[in-house]
Amino acid sequence: MKTDVVVIGAGQAGLSAAYELRRAGADFVVLDADAGPGGAWQHRWPSLRLDRAHRIASLPGMDLPAADPATPASEVVSEYFAAYERRFHLPVRRPVRVRAVRRDGDGFVLDTSEGRWTARALISATGTWTRPFWPAYPGRELFRGRQLHAADYRGAEGFRGQSVVVVGGGTSAVQQLVEISEVADTTWVTRRPPVWRTDQFDEDAGRAAVALVERRVRAGLPPGSVVSVTGLVETDAVRAARARGVLTRLPVFDRLTAVGVAWDDPAREVRADAVLWATGFRAALDHLAPLRLRAPGGGIAMDGTRVVAEPMLHLVGYGPSASTIGANRAGRSAVRELLRALEGQAAA
Repeated sequence: MKTDVVVIGAGQAGLSAAYELRRAGADFVVLDADAGPGGAWQHRWPSLRLDRAHRIASLPGMDLPAADPATPASEVVSEYFAAYERRFHLPVRRPVRVRAVRRDGDGFVLDTSEGRWTARALISATGTWTRPFWPAYPGRELFRGRQLHAADYRGAEGFRGQSVVVVGGGTSAVQQLVEISEVADTTWVTRRPPVWRTDQFDEDAGRAAVALVERRVRAGLPPGSVVSVTGLVETDAVRAARARGVLTRLPVFDRLTAVGVAWDDPAREVRADAVLWATGFRAALDHLAPLRLRAPGGGIAMDGTRVVAEPMLHLVGYGPSASTIGANRAGRSAVRELLRALEGQAAA
């Protein structure tokens, strides 16, 4: 199977790119590994309501419809993405998993669960959800309780009456900690003291966060955490949890034991039935490994959305564009640059 452009992934970034390709009349296909529309949002825990989710930006050309704020965000976004694909007749094929991408002359060969695809250009929009990060800590194999990642969290009820250690200083960690604390005893640990933001997140702060991440990826370093720049939002739920003493944070422990977590200070140990690792994600780019794109710093050197080592490959939803608003802009930018490059190839 052959096409000019393959888009890998049908989340916010992938659909944004597909919309621009459709508008330009390009020959393209979108290969999505999920069974249905919704990108990573379809996998969010059911208790994450629309009014508690991060701001969800509309896709280009079609606004996110109004919905009951108490509706699960996963449900709202999945229905929205499905309607978007139908409205713009986007050629999304699923479930199709891209296993490996290799160079072939002036184009790419994709080894997929549907067979072989060839393309002149490639947009990878695979996000991070499929690559949860589990940090290495001594004693993890000794702990007899339950360990799960934030990606596996399905709600607080399964922790009722237990003692739960929540590890992580990001937004998901706080959201899940607050929920679990209503039915269980919780201990919150983070590597750094959390920075809370009580004011509205302004454009200057947003630009600063994006610029910091962009500098890293230009230098070939892995993208850093945006929350380290933006801080954590103080919502009503957060303020109520603080009043209950839930947000008393401890520095991260030094090891796990059979029955909990412990610090080098012998007087400090916490027994636990479960440890929830809300420790973030890494970019899902294993399919690009045959291209050998990694820079000495461990990341992929980027110029905007374009991979420096592969000019006909763009990453959207990666690094500075890893937000719903950033993904829209990245999709538009990537498509315009790729189409110019394709025209240049045809004219040569």
